[in-house]
Amino acid sequence: MAQVPDPEVPVLSVVDLGIVRSLDVADGDRVSVTLTPTYSGCPATEVIQDAVVQALKQAGAREVSVTTTLDPPWTTDWITPEAAEKLRAYGIAPPHLRAGDAQTLHFHPKNIACPRCGSLNTQRLSAFGATACKALHRCLDCLEPFEHFKPI
Repeated sequence: MAQVPDPEVPVLSVVDLGIVRSLDVADGDRVSVTLTPTYSGCPATEVIQDAVVQALKQAGAREVSVTTTLDPPWTTDWITPEAAEKLRAYGIAPPHLRAGDAQTLHFHPKNIACPRCGSLNTQRLSAFGATACKALHRCLDCLEPFEHFKPI
């Protein structure tokens, strides 16, 4: 499953994102997977489930069942440090590695570093980027726009 990409951020796998909550194998080829979507209305949930089933069957599973759970809710704390670096290299500012440590002002994270030049001289342009889980920012030093994966 480490090869199953997130359809909205293809440089990350479902494992990188931390949405794979459990994987159980019975009789050597019957697999049960539990996933927690990044948020309850995530439009990619079914696409991810189908990709997980396909990947596990290609790996030799005879039978695959996928369960979705919202409890506990997904948090950006579950994104691996390696995934945060992949996001940065892809041009998306990663969330703070511990959402609880994010400095906030009126629910707006501050000190968001530009993934291109590293400057903290950035501003949020919109609460939403290409997807609901990202916000649109601009670097005031290099003048490049970028998305920030919002901490949850």
